[in-house]
Amino acid sequence: MEGQNTCEAAVLPVSTLSEPLLVGKAADLATAGDDLEAQLTSYRATGGASFSRTCLNLTNAVSGIGVLSMPYAVAQGGWLSLLLFALVGAVCYYTGTLIERCMRADPGAIASYPDIGKFAFGAAGRRAIAFFMYVELYLVAISFLVLEGDNLDKLFPGSSVHLMGMGGGYRLQGKQLFIALAAAVVLPTTWLKNLGVLAYVSAVGLVASAVLTASLVWAGVAETGGFRRNSTSVLNLGGLPTSLGLYFVCFTGHAVFPTIYSSMKNNRRFSKVLLISSVLCSVNYGLTAVLGYMIYGDDVQSQVTLNLPSGKLYTKVAIVTTLINPLAKYALLVAPITAAIEERFSLPAGSTPARVSISTVVVVSTAVVASTVPFFGYLMSFIGSFLSVMATVIFPCLCFLKIYRAEGIRRAEVTAIVGILMMGVFVAVTGTYTSLQQIISAF
Repeated sequence: MEGQNTCEAAVLPVSTLSEPLLVGKAADLATAGDDLEAQLTSYRATGGASFSRTCLNLTNAVSGIGVLSMPYAVAQGGWLSLLLFALVGAVCYYTGTLIERCMRADPGAIASYPDIGKFAFGAAGRRAIAFFMYVELYLVAISFLVLEGDNLDKLFPGSSVHLMGMGGGYRLQGKQLFIALAAAVVLPTTWLKNLGVLAYVSAVGLVASAVLTASLVWAGVAETGGFRRNSTSVLNLGGLPTSLGLYFVCFTGHAVFPTIYSSMKNNRRFSKVLLISSVLCSVNYGLTAVLGYMIYGDDVQSQVTLNLPSGKLYTKVAIVTTLINPLAKYALLVAPITAAIEERFSLPAGSTPARVSISTVVVVSTAVVASTVPFFGYLMSFIGSFLSVMATVIFPCLCFLKIYRAEGIRRAEVTAIVGILMMGVFVAVTGTYTSLQQIISAF
C-alpha cells in the first residue's frame, strides 16, 4: 500500500500497494498518492528506522484480526493442529527471509513486493502479484465490515431501523444494520487525500490483541465452569484445511516486508527483526488460541469475542478495542483499489469527484457483500487458503528460485523450498475448496 509505482501498459497499477493487512506505524508508508521513493529517501535522510522501531512496525504489520479466529481454528483441527500452527509460523518466517534476499538482488530496482515479481518474471510477475494483492485487500475490507457487524450486534442485540419507502419500507436489523452503519462511518475517511492520520489510530491493533488476551484470561477465571478441558478434541482431520487457512491469515504481511526492509537504518538486521516479530505474534496468537479453546471448547465461534458473555465489562472492553482498528484501517485498504481504478480508466490524478465516486462505489459494494457473507470464519479461511498462501509461500519461493537460479542454490535449500511449495499448493487447493464449500452451504 505504499507509494506509486509505474506499471506497464494494460496492467492494473500497483500504485500505493505493497501491503495488505497493514496495521500501525508501518502504514505511514501507505499514504495513497505519495511516492514511495520519496518517503524512503526521507527515512534515509534521517538515518532510517531504528531496530526497535522496525520491530514495532513489522509486528504491527503482521498482527491483525486473524487473532480473533485462532480459538475457532483450533476447534476445527483439534489441539494437535497447533503443531501445524508452529509449522506455518516457521515457514512464513523462512519465506520472509527469502523476500529479504530477493530485495538484495537489486536494491535500486526493487522497492515493493510487485517489484520483486517484475524483477523475477517481468510484467507477468508484477501483474500476478498485483492481482492477488488487490483481491486480498478487497476481501479483507469485507471481512472488516463483517467483524464490525457481528460484534456491534453482540453489544447492542435486537437493534433495528425501519426505512420508509415504496411497498411499506424495509426493516434493517442486527448484523446488516451495523454493517451499514460501519460503512457509513468509514465512507468519509475514504475520501481523504492524506490517510497518514489514520495510521496512528490503527496502531491500537497491538493493544487490541493484548486486551483480547487479557479479557480471555479474565473470562476463564470469572465465568462459571472456567476452563473446560473435557469439551475439546485432540485431532479433527476434516477441519484441518480450515485451520491451516486461518493460521496462514495470522502471518500474512509479507507484501510490506520490502518497504520495511528499505526503511531500516541497517537492513542487514532485517532477519532478526522478522524473527522477533514472528515470535511475539506467535506467542500472542498461541495464548489466544489456547485460552479461547480451553474456555469455550468446541462451542467457540468464528470470532471469539462473540463467545464473551453479554453485559460484562471485559466483554465490552474487548469488543470496543477490537472494533477501533478495522474502522481506522479500512480507508488504508481501499485507497490502493481506488487509485488503481482511477489509473485504469485514465481519470485525472487527484481528482476529488473521481476519488469520492469510486471510493463510494467500493465501500457500498463491500457492505453489500459483507451483508450476505454468512460466516466470518469461512471468509477468513478462504482468504488464508487462497490469497495469503500465494503471498506468503508460493510467490516468495518462486521468485527466489527464479532470481538466484543462475547463481546456484544449495541442493538442501532447493529441496526445502520445493517441499514448502508443495505444502503451499496443498493448502491452497484443499483449503480453498473446503472454505468455498462451507460458504456456499451456509447460504
